[in-house]
Order: sequence, then structure tokens, then C-alpha cells
Amino acid sequence: MSDGTDPDSDRHWQVVGEDVVVHDGWIRVTQRTYRLPDGRLAQWDMFGGGHSVGVLALTPEGQVVCVRQFRPGPDRVVLNIPGGFVDPGETPLEAAARELAEETGYLATELEQVATAVSASSTGQRHVVIARGCVPAGMQRLEEYEDCEPVVLDVEAVRAELKAGRMTGNELVYLGLDHAGLL
Repeated sequence: MSDGTDPDSDRHWQVVGEDVVVHDGWIRVTQRTYRLPDGRLAQWDMFGGGHSVGVLALTPEGQVVCVRQFRPGPDRVVLNIPGGFVDPGETPLEAAARELAEETGYLATELEQVATAVSASSTGQRHVVIARGCVPAGMQRLEEYEDCEPVVLDVEAVRAELKAGRMTGNELVYLGLDHAGLL
């Protein structure tokens, strides 16, 4: 609206009290209480915060560096773009460079943060970084529970994997491809 007011202000839910941790494992789950616009109280389960990053890694030839790995959610090996958590004190760009090197052994000549995605039931943010000029430059440095196989695909193959539902992190991949002008 032109007067600077929020047209949806009458639809906002008001937080009541502090979040309560109901599970603190690989994924943190908290429960938040809200007062709805009609006065009722509602409890909402939220995935824990923290920032993460997905890296659309492009080779000098315009191919996409992906990883194949087992993911517990779908309970199978899937294709994804490199990525992971942004460590404390680290920027999304620094995390992108680190995750790309750790999971694939590739380094980029240029990194650009292009988007941030949010989820309906998470307090975290998921950043999208495009890495250009990616070339193999060393050994993978996988963490304890990572089993990543680097795979280089052309853009059409990545788009086909997305359309077929064989990738995870779809919104990050689509955002990266869109910002790179590859959709």
C-alpha cells in the first residue's frame, strides 16, 4: 500500500512466551505458541534455525557439478547440489566455497549469493550461491556421515532430474538456475 501500512497486519499471529525445545538432535524442533487474530492459542512445531547454503556450481563449459548421496528423508541415494550448514562466524559465500570443496573437491573462480529461501515451518534461511569457473582442485574432505559422489551434468540433464523428482533441494536448484539464466 502507498501509505506504508501492512495490508495483512490483521492476519499476523502474535508469539506468546518463549519457544520450547521438544527435540534437540540432528534437527532441532521447537514448539512455539501463537495467539491467532481471533484470540485462540495455537502451538506450532518449528524446525530449528541456522542458515544453510546450496551451491549451483558451474564449470567453465557451463556444466553443473552435483553430488549423489544417500539422504534419510527419501531413504535412498539422490542427486543434489553441494551444500550444507553455514558455520558460526561464516558468511554464506564462505560456507559455499567450503562446502563445494569438501563435498566435490572443486574450487570456483567466482561466487555470487543470489537468493535466500525460507520455509513455512523453519526458523532458518537457505541461501543460494552460484559458483562459476568450477574446476577439480583436490580431494574431497567429507564429514563423518557424508558419502558424496561428485557428478558433472549438463543443464538439460539437471532439469530432467528435477522434473522427474529425483533431486532434493529443488527450490534451491531452481532459484540458482533461474538467477544464472539457465531455465
